[in-house]
Amino acid sequence: MNIGYLKINVYSGSIANPVKNAKILIKKGDQEIYQTTTNENGETELISLDTVNKRYSENEQYEVRPYETYNIVVEAIGLIQTTIEGVQIFDGITSIQNVYLNSIDDGQQEVTESITPNALWGRYKYNNDDNEPNNGIAPIILKEVVIPTNIVVHDGIPSNNNALNYTVPFIDYIKNVASSEIYSTWPEETIKANVLAIISFTLNRIYTEWYKSRGYNFTITSSTIYDQKYTRNGTIFEPISKIVDEIFNKYIRSGIRLEPLLAHYRSDTNEEGYLSQWGSKELGDNGYSALEILRYYYGNNINIYEAEVVANYPYSFTETLKEGDCSIDVYLLQNALNYIRSSYPGIPIIENPSGFYDSSTANAVSTFQDVFDLTMTGEANYQTWYKISYILTAVKDLTESVYK
Repeated sequence: MNIGYLKINVYSGSIANPVKNAKILIKKGDQEIYQTTTNENGETELISLDTVNKRYSENEQYEVRPYETYNIVVEAIGLIQTTIEGVQIFDGITSIQNVYLNSIDDGQQEVTESITPNALWGRYKYNNDDNEPNNGIAPIILKEVVIPTNIVVHDGIPSNNNALNYTVPFIDYIKNVASSEIYSTWPEETIKANVLAIISFTLNRIYTEWYKSRGYNFTITSSTIYDQKYTRNGTIFEPISKIVDEIFNKYIRSGIRLEPLLAHYRSDTNEEGYLSQWGSKELGDNGYSALEILRYYYGNNINIYEAEVVANYPYSFTETLKEGDCSIDVYLLQNALNYIRSSYPGIPIIENPSGFYDSSTANAVSTFQDVFDLTMTGEANYQTWYKISYILTAVKDLTESVYK
């Protein structure tokens, strides 16, 4: 028997408002196989579910879908019952499914949304320079490469005026695309290489203002004909999530060119200038590093660079904070975590914040890391600091909206 794992996080409207005691049913077809509720942080326990053997995701084949799918039904008082169909479970991998519930309005009682197949299984048509809309307009070039707080994703081809636009946090967008484009069972260096390609492609669209310069009101599309596969409410996989948290502000560029590489890729190709996703998996199996994989496909003048994070977050990272440290940064960290507790009461309170990183601070940081699927170290490293700042901003925005 092959087992995968599922953790469900339930929010009302935004990540700043986790839903306690939400009722969750997990179904296989019409059969109910598991029932649970969320805790005070809006999360479930880790749920074990049957799936197919991981070997089907480790070799290119199109006969057996390399993951199992389940449907989840989420109910909470005063919120619209939401069903997510097609939640993906891989052998030995933890899947993270975020569910956002909306308030009951205009008599609507239920909503159903479906997750489309992974791009490697669905065999979508991939981006190609010939398909890119240009209209004879030269792209606008920004002054520098930056990581924005959010990007706007157009859920369709550029000319589809009926497609919805979604404002998505940059880091969540990268996790979503990577989870939709590749398999989480692949080697770590292969995942890193593909994530760097995805980040670079996205940052190129931002840096050149590719769509905005053409009169569109979005950053990028969800269409693989033009861009990358973004899956509304898509399942995120823990190995991919942790790698994105580690390298979300890194990208690749070629030689002396300043812009991030418009890093094209396809499932399997020998075309020059395109990364082969299945080929990158084979290289990872053979011990290639992420940079070696990228240079194999994009050329030896490819290098990895770091972009500035341009965010409306209140605090900037200085250095990793750990037990025994004493500074103003520790004091800011302690107060930030105590403020976040107004939405996430499962995070232990830090009594009398003093700027000294004691065991209670380490415990609060470790709990925060567990809630938000970060590596539990008890130390406030770059990834943890960034997430704390992001959640703090969301909680403050929610609080201010309530009291306006």
